[in-house]
This record gives sequence, C-alpha cells and structure tokens, in this order.
Amino acid sequence: MDVPVLIFGQLTDITGADRLVIENVSDTDAVRAELLRLYPALADAKFVVALDKKIITENAGLAKDSTLALLPPFSGG
Repeated sequence: MDVPVLIFGQLTDITGADRLVIENVSDTDAVRAELLRLYPALADAKFVVALDKKIITENAGLAKDSTLALLPPFSGG
C-alpha cells in the first residue's frame, strides 16, 4: 500500500519536500526503513513519528487511509 508522509521543520531540508508518498509498505517500520534508504541523513536527525495524528513509539500496521508525519523537536515560547 502507498502511504503519504508529511514532513515538518528542518526535516524538509533533508528530504527536500514537505510531503512524500512511500510505496508498497504495510507498517511503520517499513516506512522508516524506506525513508532511511532514500534519505540516509535522517538517521542522524531527531524526530518522532505520528500515525493519523497520534505519536507512536512502536511499529504499527497501516490502513489504506493512514497518514504518517515526521515531527522534529519543537521549541516554544
């Protein structure tokens, strides 16, 4: 299945885009592996993954309407 990935903050400097579509993946570990293959610099970046607007810390399966987001650390004021 294809899954859209939204990219925020300085992570867009690494990917060159604020949206990507990762093809032929069934879970979040597969998406992460493909992103690291395409953009090796992500391995050194700090970010969390959100699946359908909820931050996840473990592998999760994807549904046909799933959306992932890569969220760098945020600072506020």
